[in-house]
Amino acid sequence: MTSVLALTTAAILGLSACGGGGDPLASDTPAPSGSAGGGAVVIGSADFPESELLAEIYAGALKAKGVDASTKPRIGSREIYLKALEDGSIQAIPEYTGALGFFYDKNFKETDPDKVYAAVEGLLPAGFAMLEKSAAEDNDSIVVTKETADSKSLKTLDDLKAAAGDMSLGAPPEFQKRPQGIPGLKSTYGVTFASFRPLTGQGLVQALKNGQVDAANIFTTDPSIAENGFVSLEDTKKLFGSQNIVPLVSKDKSEQLAPALNAVSKALTTEVISGLLKQTVTDKKDAKDVAAEFLKSNNLG
Repeated sequence: MTSVLALTTAAILGLSACGGGGDPLASDTPAPSGSAGGGAVVIGSADFPESELLAEIYAGALKAKGVDASTKPRIGSREIYLKALEDGSIQAIPEYTGALGFFYDKNFKETDPDKVYAAVEGLLPAGFAMLEKSAAEDNDSIVVTKETADSKSLKTLDDLKAAAGDMSLGAPPEFQKRPQGIPGLKSTYGVTFASFRPLTGQGLVQALKNGQVDAANIFTTDPSIAENGFVSLEDTKKLFGSQNIVPLVSKDKSEQLAPALNAVSKALTTEVISGLLKQTVTDKKDAKDVAAEFLKSNNLG
């Protein structure tokens, strides 16, 4: 979901990668019919592992409450899956508060988590509703190795101001020009890196690990942060905004879905999501199995 500010604007558009060919909403099996609690529900997901995992968690939690729930993974970009929510092809999807804010208002300014949530409520189409947001965020971050953090006394983005002049930054290409990217680091924190290397995915992680870059723009839920002992520098001035994970649902289904999905939101933290993604992305476990174990361990399924 940059970044999830790659989930926003360009960051928002981290969520905008489309899936394979054909109709992304087509199904090989008939839609389920009939259920306890108000009819069948389809949970959609965007085309990246975290969204797919969250969709499986949502569906499993709903099934445990007697709802006839299924998933429609890898729908594609925000434009596509919001249209699916609007036309009833799906009834819910995992979303991100700040990303929604930027999607509906390109000049969105709020950064406080509660104010972001309240502002987005006022921007949503009439047929949409957000349920309770979780503490979990998938947001941009600037990370360094522990060695770099220790040697340069880096704990926050403020601390980079005195050190970045002889450091290199690796990040997705769009980070170089995004308002929340390099321009934002300069205007908000007075941080200017000596050089920039456009890198993505594992190439970016390896470049930081091997010392080819001194700092990197990596999502907060990326399991590589914990796996490698990287240090995420605190964004004290909220340059990257707030990107709390939240269920976005059809308003006419909100009463049916709220008990199960609000309970899921209460159980999610950024660290929990990162640990779950390690299982699906790094350990290659099936998302359904990881979701089921999470639900069981939290008495949600």
